[in-house]
Amino acid sequence: MPSPYPIKTCLWFDTQALPAVQLYTSLVPDSSIGQISHYGSENEHGETGSVLQVEFTLGTQHFVALNGGPHFTHSPAASIQVYCPNQAELDRIWDGLLADGGQESQCGWLADRFGLSWQIIPTRLGELASDPDPERASRVIAAMLQMRKLDIAALEAAADGLPAPEASA
Repeated sequence: MPSPYPIKTCLWFDTQALPAVQLYTSLVPDSSIGQISHYGSENEHGETGSVLQVEFTLGTQHFVALNGGPHFTHSPAASIQVYCPNQAELDRIWDGLLADGGQESQCGWLADRFGLSWQIIPTRLGELASDPDPERASRVIAAMLQMRKLDIAALEAAADGLPAPEASA
């Protein structure tokens, strides 16, 4: 039964809500764009008929992207976490979010070209970091702290106390 109080995260954009949502829904599996509403003549910072907000889902999470003008910007204090089942998916989403001006950070974090912060995380990281052997878990976290994009093979090698594979980034 649907909740009578739907919960959605609102993401504030200046004017780029629709292109941002189109990028996000193209990269994250099981995502979709819902209702799109438009400004009327009351719009003080853009044209009548321009996009006001876009409802969308990324996986099971519901969002609204609002074109609210230049008053607020995104902050790394809030980010979207995407858990990836394998390195190929992690690489695909990471590269897609960095395209056309995104910025890498560290420990699996990045900011896309719209300034929104993301954490692109392999599901394997949680397994390795919660290993019952605290030394294995500690080596995994230490390795992660040295990475930008997370590398599953390098994290597994760290857990085993081995050097990172040559192909790791």
